[in-house]
Amino acid sequence: MEPRSYRMVVSTSQDYVAASANAERQLYDWLTGKRYNTSALDEGRNEIAVGVTLDHDETSGQQGAYKRWRLRETRLGNGGTWQSTLVVRSDHREDERRTWIQLDVEHRPASPDQFPTRANTPKIAKLLLDSLAAQDGLADVTATPYFIEPADIPEVIEELCDTDRRLPIVVATVPHGQDTARWTKEVVDKAFAHLPGLAILYVLTPEALPTFNRELEYHPVFGGGIRTYLPGIDLAWKPDAQRHPVMARSTIEANPRKAASVLASLPQRLALRQPLPAPLDTLPVQRTRPRPAAQGTEIEKLRAENETLTAMLGEAEQTEAVRADEISGLRTELKQTEGREDELRGENEELETELRRLRRQVRALQVSLEKVGQYELAHTPAEEPATNPTSFAELLERFSEFPHLAFTGNQKYTRDLDDQSVGNWVETAWDALLALQDYAEASASGTASGDFRSWCSRPPNEAYPFSAGKVKMKESDAVGNRGAWRRERTFPAPLTVDPAGEVYMEAHIRIGGGNTVSPRLHFYDDGPGTGRVYVGYIGPHLTNTKT
Repeated sequence: MEPRSYRMVVSTSQDYVAASANAERQLYDWLTGKRYNTSALDEGRNEIAVGVTLDHDETSGQQGAYKRWRLRETRLGNGGTWQSTLVVRSDHREDERRTWIQLDVEHRPASPDQFPTRANTPKIAKLLLDSLAAQDGLADVTATPYFIEPADIPEVIEELCDTDRRLPIVVATVPHGQDTARWTKEVVDKAFAHLPGLAILYVLTPEALPTFNRELEYHPVFGGGIRTYLPGIDLAWKPDAQRHPVMARSTIEANPRKAASVLASLPQRLALRQPLPAPLDTLPVQRTRPRPAAQGTEIEKLRAENETLTAMLGEAEQTEAVRADEISGLRTELKQTEGREDELRGENEELETELRRLRRQVRALQVSLEKVGQYELAHTPAEEPATNPTSFAELLERFSEFPHLAFTGNQKYTRDLDDQSVGNWVETAWDALLALQDYAEASASGTASGDFRSWCSRPPNEAYPFSAGKVKMKESDAVGNRGAWRRERTFPAPLTVDPAGEVYMEAHIRIGGGNTVSPRLHFYDDGPGTGRVYVGYIGPHLTNTKT
C-alpha cells in the first residue's frame, strides 16, 4: 500500500528554548505566506481563517517540555481536511543534548468512501531544515543535496554504518561527461523533489565515484543512477545489497515526475512505519477544544457548547477513520510479507535439500577417486566457469547459444538492469536460461513430463539444475483478470505460436528480490508446437497487487 501521509522526524543540537522559538518563527512565516491571520495566537484553539484552525498546547516539567501546533484546513477544494502537526520536544531523561522535531501532514477525506490524497513535502519542512541545523544520527539533514568529494567519503561511510541512523541516505551520481552542477540542477533536484525531511541527500561527484564504489564493493552506484541506502546496512555482506534499491538513469530521464514519486515512496513508508523516538512517543494525545462562548443567554451558550462537542466528535471520527485505514494497510503489508516469507522458506528448503544431495554426491566421487589413488584430483577446487556473462547486455548478445530458446521482448528493459543490478542477478538469469534450454529441448522432443517447475523439482541427471522455488507457472487471478496488468505480461511471439503475434506469458522466474526492482523473467513454452520456449521479458518486476 502506497504511503499517503508525510512525516519528518529529526533532531537538533539547539536547546529547547532556541529550537522552539525557531520553529514557531518558521511556522508563523509559513502561515503568513498562506495569508492566514497570525496577529494574536493564544494557547488553545485559534480561528485563523474561514474553515482553518490552529490548535496549540505546551507543557514543561519533570518529564521534559514540548510545544505542539496542529493546523486543520477544511476549505473548498480540499476534499476534506488537511491536518499538519508540528512538535518540538525535549526530554532530559532520554537525551539532554538533543531537541526533537516532528512534522506530520495528512489528508482526511470528507467521507469514508473517499481515498486520501498523498501528502508531499510541505514548504514548512524545508523552512525548518534550513533554520534548525537538523540531524539524523551523525548526518546533517538538509533540504538540498550535499556534494560528496573524495575527502568526504570516510565520513559518509561512517554515516552509512551509523547504528543510530533512522533515515535513508539517497546518493545520486553524475554520468560520465556531464557537468555536475548542471546535472544536479536539471535532473537530481527534480528527482529529489519529495525527499526533504525524509532522507539524507547526497550527490556523488565524478572525482569521488571510483573511491566510493571501491569502498562499497557490494553496494555501488554509478552511471547517473540513484541509490537508496536504508538504515542497518552491512557493507561487508553481499546479500545485503538487495535491500538498497537502485534507480537507473534511463528511468529518471524517461519520466522525472514519476521517478521523484517512486524515489520518495520507500523513505515515506519507512518514516511512517518505524517507531518514534521515546521522547516523541510518550506525548499525550492532543485534545484541544474551542473556547466557550463568553457572552449570550444560557440557551445560546448551550447551543455553542453543542456545536463545539459536535465539531470535536467529527474530528474524532475522522481520526478513527484514518487510523482504521492505517491498520488495514499494515495488515495487508503483514499478509504480503508473510507470503514472501513462506515463498523464501520453501525455496530455502529446496536449496538445502539439493545442497545436501550434491554434497553426498561430491563426497561419493571423492571417495571413489581416493580409492584409485587420485587423492589430489579428488580434492582440487573446481574452477569457476569463465564463460558466464558478466552483464545483461552480454547475456542478450549470447542468446544464440540456446537453440531452443528465443528472446522476443524489448531488450532495453533487460539492458537497463545493468544500471541497477544487484548481487548475482546476471548469474541467476544465466542459470535459469541454461535450465530452460535443457527443458525446452526435452519439451520439443516430447520427453519432458510436466511443466518447467516440475522439471526443476525432479531434474534428470544430465539436466542443468535450477531451484523450483524461483519458478511460478501461473499469475494470480487478480493479475490475470485485470486488463492493464495482463497486457503488461503479453509479449511478442511468432505468428506460428499465435495469429495475434503476441501471447500472455504468465509463467515467470524470480531473478532477484528484496528491493523495488526485483527482476523477473517471463516465458512461454511452445515446445510441443514450434519446438521452442519464448522469453518475452527480462526486467524489473511488473505491476501486481504488491507493487
